Amino acid sequence: MTQHLHRRAAIAALLATALPLAGLGAARAADAWPSRPIRLVVPFSAGGANDLMARSAAEGASKILGQPVVVDNRPGAGGTVGADIVAKAQPDGYTFLVSAAGVISNSMIKKTMPFKDDALVPVAMIGLAPSVIVVPKNAPYQNLRDFVEASRKGQGFNFATAGTGSTPHFVAEMLNVKYGARLQPVPYKSGSESTTAVLGGQVEGTSEASIIALPHILHEGKFKALATTWTQRISAYPQLSTATEQGFAELQIAHWAGIHAPKGTPPAILDRLAAAVDKAMKEPATAEKLKAVGIEPIGGTRAEFTKFVDAERKRLGEIVKAANMQEK
Repeated sequence: MTQHLHRRAAIAALLATALPLAGLGAARAADAWPSRPIRLVVPFSAGGANDLMARSAAEGASKILGQPVVVDNRPGAGGTVGADIVAKAQPDGYTFLVSAAGVISNSMIKKTMPFKDDALVPVAMIGLAPSVIVVPKNAPYQNLRDFVEASRKGQGFNFATAGTGSTPHFVAEMLNVKYGARLQPVPYKSGSESTTAVLGGQVEGTSEASIIALPHILHEGKFKALATTWTQRISAYPQLSTATEQGFAELQIAHWAGIHAPKGTPPAILDRLAAAVDKAMKEPATAEKLKAVGIEPIGGTRAEFTKFVDAERKRLGEIVKAANMQEK
């Protein structure tokens, strides 16, 4: 009996010593991070707004952290393929997701998801491409109110989207739910296809990321822009008013890019990466380069991005329910 008690006491003493050492080991691992290249998984094809913001953040963060930050494009299923890769990755600080609105809304809309929402945690905001509502150049509407009022007549308007749950889909449903528009979302495979549908007259309008819409507006003159749906005017196109300025205060959404990490990644690593991204986005040359193509660099702290994600989850969730956006 005495021998048994001595053995238990020895085990307890060993555990008491080991636990602080384990914590110390984790702290040292975070201090040593990064000691090898970091992978940013972009769940969309190369060339889009999300990809461009990812590459700007990767370049800037790499210089600050002293290790390569490699962009890995893994498109598919509205961003779910890439997100699933990161959700199931080791939480060691070397694999991150370049997230978009789908990381919030996909689980609300899709029938099944390969991972749970809490498998990914917010790290940092990179930036955003404000959404621009556009119609054909010869359309009679001078502003967003004209377009919404005209949509209420007859059969309503067809409104191109990049698929169920895409930002243009949310724009259409926000106008329907909040302002009584009669817009029928028409899904296309990509933003490029939906803008082509507007140019070809197959639909009455669409909403697209500023980086895609602005060249058609400013250089080619093929589109008429009615409003931007973000809270501020676009730096590269300040003459375009916001939906809020036109009386649509609840029409706020943009094509944003952030960074999420696998659950369990050490907080010290998350904070260091967030700080590096924030510094990169505030670097004057990077900021000006992004603004010139219609992207607004954001950055900020991990707490600020977490607050943004939580608010968007609540706000978009209300639209999903009201518009019955779930996949049938």
